[in-house]
Order: sequence, then C-alpha cells, then structure tokens
Amino acid sequence: MKKKRIPLRKCVACNGNKPKGQLIRVVKNKEGYLNIDLTGKMNGRGAYICFNKECLEKAKKNKGLNRALKIEIPDEIYDKLNDMIDSN
Repeated sequence: MKKKRIPLRKCVACNGNKPKGQLIRVVKNKEGYLNIDLTGKMNGRGAYICFNKECLEKAKKNKGLNRALKIEIPDEIYDKLNDMIDSN
C-alpha cells in the first residue's frame, strides 16, 4: 500500500518547510484582492506563513509576503493574521 505524501510548503518568514496544514495561506486572486485562506483551496497566488508571532513579525519586517505575492500587504491582513495566531 502506498503512503500518501503530505505536501510541504515553505514559510515566507523562516524558510522552514512544513506540512501545508500547519501553515496559514494568504492568497491574492486575479483582481489583486487579498484573503486569508484556511481551506487551502482558494484560487490565486498563495504564500504561506507559520502559526507563530515570530514568523509574522519577521514576515512584516522583511516584507516576505509582499515579495511572494508581488503586492503591498495592508496592515489589516497582518492584523487578521495576528488575531488568528492569538486565538489558536
């Protein structure tokens, strides 16, 4: 019996490879609209970030999400990510 491979994704802050389910996905669709994708199934370009404050701060400081999604990330997205990490 074949073992199912777990897809790995790289955090834009710490560059660590982790299973897709352990990361938060931020998506930019064709219209340039940003959204936080918890299902991992939304259409658009995605960037991943770890579920911890250190990686969120690092991504904000080094503009990792901006580079990965090729767009300026508004503070509201960082605030939403921060709230998600806090509630977890």
